[in-house]
Amino acid sequence: MAESFLSIIADTLLKNIISPSIKQTISLLNASDLKRLEETMTYIKAVLLDAEKLQQHNQTLRLSLTKLRGVFYDAEDVLDEFRCDALRKELKTVRFSSISIPLAYSLRMGHKIKKINERLETIATDFKRFNLGENVQILQNRPYVVQSHRDTHSLMTSKVLGRDQDKENIIDLLVQPRGVETMTVIPIVGIGGLGKTTLAQLVYNDERVSRSFPLKLWVCVSEFFDVARFLCEIIFNINHERSDGLPVNALLTLLQSLIKGKRFLLILDDVWNEDRVKWDELKAILMKLDYLHQSKIIVTTRSLAVASIMGTQSPFELEALSHEDSLSLLLKWAFNQGDEERYPNLFPIADEIVKKCKGVPLAVRTMGSLLYGKTRQRDWELIRDNHIWKLDQEETVIRVTKAQILEGEAQ
Repeated sequence: MAESFLSIIADTLLKNIISPSIKQTISLLNASDLKRLEETMTYIKAVLLDAEKLQQHNQTLRLSLTKLRGVFYDAEDVLDEFRCDALRKELKTVRFSSISIPLAYSLRMGHKIKKINERLETIATDFKRFNLGENVQILQNRPYVVQSHRDTHSLMTSKVLGRDQDKENIIDLLVQPRGVETMTVIPIVGIGGLGKTTLAQLVYNDERVSRSFPLKLWVCVSEFFDVARFLCEIIFNINHERSDGLPVNALLTLLQSLIKGKRFLLILDDVWNEDRVKWDELKAILMKLDYLHQSKIIVTTRSLAVASIMGTQSPFELEALSHEDSLSLLLKWAFNQGDEERYPNLFPIADEIVKKCKGVPLAVRTMGSLLYGKTRQRDWELIRDNHIWKLDQEETVIRVTKAQILEGEAQ
């Protein structure tokens, strides 16, 4: 059941937050943000059962619990990275009495924790509106914060393997002419970590697409969907000026003046909201834009329901990488170019690790990153044989606890 699933995750997260491996490095980072995260998680865990019981009769609570699942997943990833980096530094500095953590690392991790805090506090505020946990004295003076669950962008940061044909298929859909006077919405659907955003980036940066669409726009929608915020993000894409606070009619007028009859490609990345009413509202606004019938929209989402609601054609369901491409990707991240040829004894182990990644690029890259700089066969076998390989039944995606692998290495 969803109730027990969320409760188990909440309990696991809270234990990780207060675990010795986290506490050991608190003094090296911003301890207040981590303490704030602990307090927020304590509150949410305390009222979660009541919220789950009431959700059947309250859509706000139901939506908040849906958001909470996504935040939990991201919080788990952040804590894993936090512990993993700390443990890696411990292994490299085992003969020293202290660990030196660069300022850039401190700022990056502090920013991630702060983002998680803001999102959890938003949900906690929703819970408090219904008097959940009246006896829990936490978050009394915290502001109501609305924050997107992740920030994506249109820039390509590294070479992509195994998605050339997928890119060509999407571009074919984009450049072919439309014979009807309506919008075209192409959904890209797949589980987390499969590379939906990466595929959208590949398409967005292709020269043929740039020639076909004089104006290209990228908006990370995430779980919080609001029409005014959405229009503000599109406008900022065009003129790089904030227009927050303007009414929707004013935003639409401004957007119409900025587009000025140009064909455009709009990427809506990481869409979670399954509320058809909100999509119909946005669709009605977009229909007022010039050249909409010659423009195209790409939606990336994990949800087939979202694809069904928003898409004007069958969703493009992204498949797992082939074994060959996965192996190439692992070696790319595990070695500097050409160095892998010096260690043929590691290839069979790499092959077995890749099989466990099930063709999920994020899992493959994570494993390759963990193996980078390690050339002992025992290190590779440790990761291959570690008991924490598991399949997330909720989304059928591999979730590997990186810190646990490193802990095993230290033993």
